[in-house]
Amino acid sequence: MTDSADSFAPHRARLTRIAYRMLGSVAEAEDVVQDAYLRWHQLDRAAVENAGAFLARMVTRLCLDHLKSARVQRETYIGPWLPEPVVEPDIDLSEEAEDLTLALMMALERLSPLERAAFLLHDVFGMSFDEVALAVDRDPAACRQLASRARGHVQAAKPRFPVSPEQGRDIAAAFFTASRQGDLTGLRQVLAADVVVFSDGGGKKNAAGRPVEGMERVLHFFGGLARLPSFAAPRILYQGMIDGLPGYITREGDDTLQSMAFEIENGRIKAIYVMRNPDKMRHLPF
Repeated sequence: MTDSADSFAPHRARLTRIAYRMLGSVAEAEDVVQDAYLRWHQLDRAAVENAGAFLARMVTRLCLDHLKSARVQRETYIGPWLPEPVVEPDIDLSEEAEDLTLALMMALERLSPLERAAFLLHDVFGMSFDEVALAVDRDPAACRQLASRARGHVQAAKPRFPVSPEQGRDIAAAFFTASRQGDLTGLRQVLAADVVVFSDGGGKKNAAGRPVEGMERVLHFFGGLARLPSFAAPRILYQGMIDGLPGYITREGDDTLQSMAFEIENGRIKAIYVMRNPDKMRHLPF
């Protein structure tokens, strides 16, 4: 066991990054990596020439199997589905693909599992198409096409005018103050005209059942929340980057742990990602 653990340990962090980007869930990624470790322990490891490449292929195949069942579950998911929020100082997913933000992971959700795998393994984790082909059981030419189609979707989702981390934090802070005070004038100053809010409660916490689109509807949405008799000022537990986007994590007045991340383009908030599903917050250290 010690030998298998020692030989697996140098690869665990990268394998977790691959699994998280594939699945959008920290808990599921860790489960897949642990499954890979158990299989690694049972193998004739002396026959493996390149442990890193071998384990990456194994994890990719496990993720593809998992995505088949996850797709069925997400078809019956209550309300918008969002990836689990990752606070970067807590879980290091930043070694590869620093710009693969929550917004881009949402774009990956619209891809087929094979497109997602080909794009991530080649464009994000730097594998050759020969290596990708072994991982997804397709020939290299097919993998090249899969990655190309995926790349088009991801490129379309990238912000054209990204902001600096400092400006992102300032805009997130301005939104927090205005939204909690019901200050619609202040909100207008930071929202884009076509802003959209995605709110994931998983059917376990109150959340908008569908995306809230357009400035006027978003203003009505947050203004209405601030006017609720039960509304109480939340406690900010964390301010910083969440899946590559500026945001914050709060303990709401009803004791709900909530994260908000902001996609900002040209100095305005283009999308707001609100996580309220307690099952997706368990990994956070709050």
